[in-house]
Amino acid sequence: MSLKLSIAQVNPTVGSFKHNIQLIIDAIEQAKANKDDAILFPELVLTGYPPEDLLFRPAFLEQVENALEDIAKVTNSITTIIGVPLLKNKQLYNCACVIKNGQRQEIYAKQHLPNYRVFDEKRYFKRGKESCVIDINGHKVGLLICEDIWREGPAKKAVKEGAEALFVLNASPFRADKSEERLALLKKRSLDSNCSVAYANLVGAQDELVFDGESLAFDKAGQLIFQAPSFEAGVYSLEIPFEKANKALEPRQSTKQQRIYNALVLGVKDYVHKNGFPGVMLGLSGGIDSALTMAIAVDALGAENVEAIMMPFRYTADISKQDASKQARTQGVKYREIPIEPIFNSFVDALSDEFEGLENDVTEENIQARSRGVLLMAMSNKLGKMLLATGNKSEMAVGYATLYGDMAGGYAPLKDVFKTMVYDLSRYRNSLGDGEIIPDRVITRPPSAELAPDQIDEDSLPPYDILDAVLRLFIEEFQSVDQIASLGYEHETVERVANLVLLNEYKRRQSAPGVRITKRAFGKDRRYPITSHYRWHLSQKQ
Repeated sequence: MSLKLSIAQVNPTVGSFKHNIQLIIDAIEQAKANKDDAILFPELVLTGYPPEDLLFRPAFLEQVENALEDIAKVTNSITTIIGVPLLKNKQLYNCACVIKNGQRQEIYAKQHLPNYRVFDEKRYFKRGKESCVIDINGHKVGLLICEDIWREGPAKKAVKEGAEALFVLNASPFRADKSEERLALLKKRSLDSNCSVAYANLVGAQDELVFDGESLAFDKAGQLIFQAPSFEAGVYSLEIPFEKANKALEPRQSTKQQRIYNALVLGVKDYVHKNGFPGVMLGLSGGIDSALTMAIAVDALGAENVEAIMMPFRYTADISKQDASKQARTQGVKYREIPIEPIFNSFVDALSDEFEGLENDVTEENIQARSRGVLLMAMSNKLGKMLLATGNKSEMAVGYATLYGDMAGGYAPLKDVFKTMVYDLSRYRNSLGDGEIIPDRVITRPPSAELAPDQIDEDSLPPYDILDAVLRLFIEEFQSVDQIASLGYEHETVERVANLVLLNEYKRRQSAPGVRITKRAFGKDRRYPITSHYRWHLSQKQ
């Protein structure tokens, strides 16, 4: 005994009703052609996820109702389950709408509304309280939405009401370890409920969030029977068994670096395309951050849509210019050099009276960075191409970046990527079999901002392996200075790093959005005050 199901792992765009309606209708037509009994869409697929404060606009919700009417006309005999926000008694719910033969059959309202990390659903929705078990060709199917499957209660209630299988609509954002968590959870839930489970997830990117797809299905014995590709849209037809399946699948294997790299590529691709930019440009310095950023951009958009600018100064090493030029040739992007010496000198001359008698310091270093920022933003404005910022999470964490200089840009692909992972991803990209994309010397030489003679990053920061370890514990695990130091790190170094993180909140508030890959990214995940004296109490236990 089984049921034929299509899982629609699609890539909607927030607020683009025309586009999203067509995606949904095309998927329904494909499922009908497959003679499937039902089609399952992801959470809030009609509006895109997350629609955020668009949900407060009455006209937006009216468009939802109109769109559902258009979709209902093509359903015919296939049971269509769509994620959508719906009003009921003047309260808004995150719903699964069941449509068949042009009519709404059932409405299920999400019972558990996540309100942690990137989620803010209690701001918009009222929680549902009732289960929903529908009949599909004589089989009882319980509906759940995303967070509901992570809790025991909703599945238990659905089974108590007769569910033989659970269909779950999801908008589950990517992070590096999420795949393993999902597989373990769904296996446990299918075993605990003695039900098959079908899990449909969004694919695509929305601002800092990336949805990796990887829709799944398990039989009642906890065996994996279906796994959709990661980071690829598609409509997948499968059999949902109501007994133990004859054959189980082995979960698809991928490395952490592969998953993260693919997420970064998709994040850049969708941000650029969904916002209507014709292409991107970036400052290519000969360093590893800009090198990796360009590799990602080319893989996301094609070389013809990427432009790189080297902006040398008196402190720029010859090997930096050589390596930047080499990578640009290898990847086939448009490349040019524009020296910043005349621009820098103009700024310094204009300020000479104001700075008379004062020693050179970080001010002059920042003028170099801001000279580059002015050039890049001017070209972005004139050519209409979006500027990519190239900074990484380690730099953003401690403020090792210049406002209105190297932080300039519309999107920052590496914003949630620690420096040590930047090296791992660069080596991964070079391992893909299409040659040495990032010059080996870029990976092996000591990192430097090249804003002063013989400068290297370790003049200002701890070694990156130590810095990143401390940052992970402080930012992602909420460990205090004393707790981190007890693990063997020098107390003075830990306290300095923690202070830098808190002192530089003002910079991060002014930074471009970037792809979220960790469980505590700078952005929706982290909401700290700019004005705070908490840093003076970091050594206390938290």
